[in-house]
Formats: sequence, C-alpha cells, structure tokens
Amino acid sequence: MEQFVNIHIEKLPEGVFLATSDEIQGLVAQGRTLAETLEIARDVARKLIEARTERANTLSLKKVPNVFDYPLIVGY
Repeated sequence: MEQFVNIHIEKLPEGVFLATSDEIQGLVAQGRTLAETLEIARDVARKLIEARTERANTLSLKKVPNVFDYPLIVGY
C-alpha cells in the first residue's frame, strides 16, 4: 500500500539536508544530498508507519492520489 506523506526539507548551514514531518511524529532524516535525504526519510517513514500500524491497526494518512503536485528542486 502506498500513502502520501508531506515532509519538510531544509538545508542546514553545515551543508546537509534535514527532513521532518508534521504528519508522522518522530520522522527525522538527514543526508548529504537531497536524494539521499529523501531515501532515508522514506525508509524511516515506512518503519514508523509499520510500527504504528502494528500497535493500533489504524492510520490516518492519505492514500496517494492519481494526480498530485510535488515540488521538484533543480540546482543549476
């Protein structure tokens, strides 16, 4: 099953990226690149969702819609 989760990404002064989410408590991921940060955030989110689902068997995240907007950051 796929679910849609909003994450907040910021580039820290140290040059690394930090991802957090208001929708999944405890989701914190840090990486050297944006791609690495997104990959780590996806893995952390999956593990947190699995753990929460095992405990409660109910999760109020939105399913991935067929059409949605996604901010794509392109460096040049």
